[in-house]
Amino acid sequence: MANNESNRSYGQGAQGELETPKAAKPGLWTRFRYNFDNSIAKGGAFVAYTLLALVVASILIVLIKYALYAVPLLRGENAALPSPDFNTFWGTFTGILGKGGEPTWADRVIGILTWAVTITLAASVTGFAVGVINRTFEKLKKGKSAVIESGHTLILGWSNRVYPILKELAIANENVRKPLVVVFANVSRETMEDDIADHIEEGLGNLRVITRSGDPMNPTELKRANVAGAKSVIVLDADEAGDAAVVSTVLAVKAVNSNPNLKVIAEVDDPHTAKALEVATQGNVIAVRSHDVIARVTAQASRQPGLAAVTLDLLDFDGDEIYFAEVPALTGKTYRDALLAFNNASVIGVLDAAGNSNLNPDSKTKLAAGDRVIAIAEDDDKVVYTGVREDIANKKIAAHKAPARKAENLLVIGWSAMGRSVLRELATFVPKGSTVHILAQKKYVADAEWGNFDFGPNLKATFATLNGNIDELIAAAEAKNYNEIIVLGYRHEITQAEADAQTMLTMLQLNQMFDDQSNKVVKTRLVAEILDGGKAELARVAAVDDLVVSDNLAALVIAQISENNDLAPVFDDLFDAEGASINLRPIEHYIAEGKTVEWAEVVAIAAAHGESAIGYRVANHEAGDASTGVFLNPAKNSQFTANSGDGLVVIADV
Repeated sequence: MANNESNRSYGQGAQGELETPKAAKPGLWTRFRYNFDNSIAKGGAFVAYTLLALVVASILIVLIKYALYAVPLLRGENAALPSPDFNTFWGTFTGILGKGGEPTWADRVIGILTWAVTITLAASVTGFAVGVINRTFEKLKKGKSAVIESGHTLILGWSNRVYPILKELAIANENVRKPLVVVFANVSRETMEDDIADHIEEGLGNLRVITRSGDPMNPTELKRANVAGAKSVIVLDADEAGDAAVVSTVLAVKAVNSNPNLKVIAEVDDPHTAKALEVATQGNVIAVRSHDVIARVTAQASRQPGLAAVTLDLLDFDGDEIYFAEVPALTGKTYRDALLAFNNASVIGVLDAAGNSNLNPDSKTKLAAGDRVIAIAEDDDKVVYTGVREDIANKKIAAHKAPARKAENLLVIGWSAMGRSVLRELATFVPKGSTVHILAQKKYVADAEWGNFDFGPNLKATFATLNGNIDELIAAAEAKNYNEIIVLGYRHEITQAEADAQTMLTMLQLNQMFDDQSNKVVKTRLVAEILDGGKAELARVAAVDDLVVSDNLAALVIAQISENNDLAPVFDDLFDAEGASINLRPIEHYIAEGKTVEWAEVVAIAAAHGESAIGYRVANHEAGDASTGVFLNPAKNSQFTANSGDGLVVIADV
C-alpha cells in the first residue's frame, strides 16, 4: 500500500515542494484599477467614485478655461479674465451636473444630495429596465417563445436528416406563398440555426424556417410549437434515442393536438413499433421504416448499376416524381391499357378507392370506378390522359425468356444491423448458390450482430475480422473473384463522422488495391454507404461506382409523405421485400441490339413480360459513374434505339 501511494500524483506536492516564484510588485495604476474594480463590483462606491470623477473633471475644465482665456484672440477683446475663486469652480461643477449655481452652502449641500439620490434612482430604474429587456432577448434567443403561425410543417427532434428534409420541402413548396417549417427540438436555437446555415449554404428559396428549443416529449413545452395549427408533423428518430423517444413524442403530439385529422409521420426502425403506432392512432400516424428503405436501396445498388440513382430521382422533388390521377375514361379498361394511355407519364400501379396500393398488377387487371393510377411524371399537370395507344396495344408481342442467372460472389466490408437487413434483401434477389464474405473490425460491431449469418438457401455467408490494413483486403480479394464489393458504415461504438471516415479510407485502399498490378485482384464494382450526406462529394472523389447516402434516403421518403400522405402505401409496397421493386434488366431481353422503336412499344413489350417500364440506362454515358445515363419517363411517342450494355428500368416482382 505504501509503495502504491508513493507513486500517485495528486498535485504539486506529490512531486516534491517547488519554490514559489516571487511576483513583481504592481504599479500605482495597477493597484488603482484593482481597487476600483473591486469597489464597483460591490456596488456601494459607485456614487462616490462618480462624484470624485466630476470634481476632477471640473478642476480640469477650470484650468483649461484659464489657459484659453489667457490668449486674447481666443477670449475676445472685450471679455474679462475669470476670477480665480471657488465660485468659478462651483459654476463649472454644477454645469456638469445640469443644475443651477446654488448661492449658499446649504443650497449646495442639498443640491449635491439631490443629485446623488437622482442619479442612484435613475441608475436603478435603468438597470432594472435593461435587465428585463436582456432577459426577454435571452428568452427569444434561446427559442422559448410560442409559435402563433399556422399551416406549417412541424419537425420534432434533431438529426442529420433535418437538412435534406428542409432542402426537399423548399423545392416542393417553390410555388407556395410564404411556406413555413417549424423545427422544435431539445437543442439550443443558436445551434440549430448555425447548423442549418452550415449545411445548406445555397439557401432554401422562399421557405422560412423557425426554430424553437424545447422537449418534444413534454406536452407542456410542445404546446409552444402550435401542433394543432400544423398541416403535417414529422417526428425524427435521433440515433441515440431510438424508437422509444419517437413513441413518447407521438403520444405528446396526441395529448396537445386538437385536430384529429392531423397526419403525423414518425420515423421508426422496428416494424412491430410501426404497426402498433398505426393501430393505436387509427391510422393518423404514418410510420416510416427508414432502416428498411436504406437496406432495400443499398441492396438494389449492389445488384445493378444505376438503380440507386433511379430511386433517388423518384424520391426527390427535383425531376420526376410519383403522382395520382383518377381517370374515368379508364374505368373498365385493363392495366395494360393504362400503361399506354399517358404520353408524358409512366404508369406503375393502381391505388384503389380504399387507399390500397398495388404496384405493377397483372396486365389484365381491370380498373374500377374510383381507382387512381399511380404514375411517374415531371409534375402533376403532366399526368394527362391521351388515349390508349390501340396501334401498340393490339400488337401481338411475345415475351422473351430471360437467360439463366449465374451464382454471384459478394464481398461486404463493414457491419452493423443495417448490413444484416441489406443481405436479407439481397438473398431474395441473388441466384441460388451465391456467396457473401463479411469482413469487419470487431470493435465497431455490437456483439448481438456478430454471428448467426443465416440468410436463407440462396446466399451462403462466411465472415472474418480485420484490423483495417490493406494487406487484409488484398488477401480476401485474391481468394475469390467477386461480382461486387459493398462497403457499409459502422454504427456501433463510433461516431457518424468517424464511420464515414473509415468508409472512405476503405474505398481508397480498395482502389489502391485495384490499381496495383503486383497482386491477383480483379477489379470489380464498388458500392458504398455513407451515413452523412455532407460527405457524399468526398466519397465520390474516392472513385465509388454507386453511392448510397443513408441520411438522404430516409429524409426523402419522409419529406415526400409529409407533402402527400397517399404516398405512404406506395413506398411501403416499393420498399417491402415481398412487393414489387425497381429493377434494371438488360435491354437485349426485350429489343434486338441496334433496333429503333417507339418508346410506347418498349412499354408494351415490358408489359408482356409482366413489368411496368419507366425508363432506361444508356451504357455509353456511364463514364465510371453509375448515376449517369439514367433517363426516366420518356415520352411514349419518342424514339428509342437499343445498344449493347443498355438497361431497361422496370417495376417488377423479383
